[in-house]
Amino acid sequence: MSKPSPERPVSPAKPVADMQGGDLYDEDFVAWIERQAALLRAGTLTALDRANLAEELEDMGKAKRQELRSRLEVLLTHLLKYQFQPAMCTGSWLGTVGGQRHRIEDVVEESPSLRPLLAELLEDAKLYRRAAQKAALETGLPAGSFPPVNPYGRQALEDRFWPGPGPHPDLD
Repeated sequence: MSKPSPERPVSPAKPVADMQGGDLYDEDFVAWIERQAALLRAGTLTALDRANLAEELEDMGKAKRQELRSRLEVLLTHLLKYQFQPAMCTGSWLGTVGGQRHRIEDVVEESPSLRPLLAELLEDAKLYRRAAQKAALETGLPAGSFPPVNPYGRQALEDRFWPGPGPHPDLD
């Protein structure tokens, strides 16, 4: 039986106060964010980790755009389910439609520069195709049951819009 190899000594963690820029970014992201915010508030701009800070700011914008895309996909999926499988509609589906509409509205109110992107995404064939594929998976209906392009347009965002013959929920 072989002897277990001795453990390598673990170097003590560097105190956060001793870390600078990229080191802190790699070791403790939250501490890095807090440090960058403190430096900005103090006006100590030369000490900022500019490269990583710029990248994180760009990523924040990408995340908001991705959130909008994701919420629209969920909304369209549930509108398709509502229209093409009305007998299976649950309160959960209705809640998801309403909730996504409200969250989309919140995102655009917080970042009005995303409004043109919203219109673009409603016409995005790839986004709609994904929503239709998900609706097909969740309903068991053939993918060909759904229109080849988004049939709802901007109406999808309107609180009173419910596709299909109805009856529709009265949410007043």
